[in-house]
Formats: sequence, C-alpha cells, structure tokens
Amino acid sequence: MSAMFITATGTDVGKTYVACALIRALRAEGRAVRAFKPVVSGFDPADTDASDPGRLRAALGDGAPSLEDISPLRFAAPLSPPLAARLEGVHLELDRLEALCRTQIAGDGPLLIEGAGGVMSPLTDEATNLDLIARLTLPVILVCGSYLGTISHTLTALEVLKARGVTVAAIVMSESEGAPDLGETAASLAAFVGEIATLTAPRHADGWDASDLARRLQL
Repeated sequence: MSAMFITATGTDVGKTYVACALIRALRAEGRAVRAFKPVVSGFDPADTDASDPGRLRAALGDGAPSLEDISPLRFAAPLSPPLAARLEGVHLELDRLEALCRTQIAGDGPLLIEGAGGVMSPLTDEATNLDLIARLTLPVILVCGSYLGTISHTLTALEVLKARGVTVAAIVMSESEGAPDLGETAASLAAFVGEIATLTAPRHADGWDASDLARRLQL
C-alpha cells in the first residue's frame, strides 16, 4: 500500500493537471496506479470528459474504473462541496469521506487522492481538506500557481500543513496564464522552503512530463 494526497494552495491552480501527468508518468514505468477524488463539484453529466474525474479516468487509460468509482460524490453546482451538496439534499460528513478514502488506500498499488479546492477549502460544513489530510496521515504533493502572489499563498499553505504534522513530499508550481517567468518564480519560492523539492509544471498542449516527480516519490 502506498498513497499520496494531492492538494493545492487554492482552486483551479492545476491539481488535476499535475495528477494526470503523474499518472501518465507512473504508467510509463509500468506501475498500476489508481486515482481517487472523493468529492467533486461543478460536475456536468453532459460533459464528463472535461470534468476532473473524467480527466483522471482518461489518464488512467484502458481498464480505468468508472467515474462513479473515481469520484463517488459528484455535484452539479460550481460551489464548494458542502454548498453544492446541500443544493442536492446531501449533507457531507468527514467520517464518510475518510471511510471512502481508507477503502481506496487499502487497495493494491500506488494511489493518488485528489482533494477539492485548496488546503483550507471546506469539504463539509465543519471540515476542510486539511482535516481530511490530517486524519489520513498521508504525505502530500502541494500544487501552486505561478501567478503574482503565489509565494505568499504557498508559504501560508506550508505553514498550516506543518502545524498539523503533515509531510509535504514535493511542491509543484503549475504554470498560470499570463504570469511572471515560471522558472524564476519557482526559484524564488524554493529559497524559502528548505529541502522540499520544488518542481515546475509548464503548460504544454501534450501535457507535462512528470517523470522527475514520479522518481522522487516513494510510491
């Protein structure tokens, strides 16, 4: 059993982009990687391919599990999970989310669990991604953008993760549109994060090669 939690400094900075790239890199090494995103909002049943679980499923390739298996809790409204769930008459509970993740963790082969939103984004009315991560005691990949201000946001996220005893396995800076130079921004961030590996994920039409990240992780 080996598992990693992919979280981020905020919403829409590239978690799924990084997760899909890492899945492809692990598969290229012959690893039978799995992916799980317990809850997703903004899910359009008419365009599943564009959804986060749809993109994860595509990266997993032939024999991938169903969307229901990858993301069992899917809600239509593009809101935080508890708000989107409430509109559909569902009350999200941290115990249930933890149980869903633990069932996946008990399976065979490397597992990537992707959160919803950023480290401190709410998953339920009472709990955040950080609460779930801390309960699972999994190391994390922290994804950040390269936009102006990202260094402050990333260092803040690192501080709250550290305060809860969470191990950060790597930081991946995903390129933001119209942002300052990706390499220079990552180098500036790296000066503040000690021994935590800081990698860059450029935005290419054919995706990012995450083989270096795959080699660094003990999955």
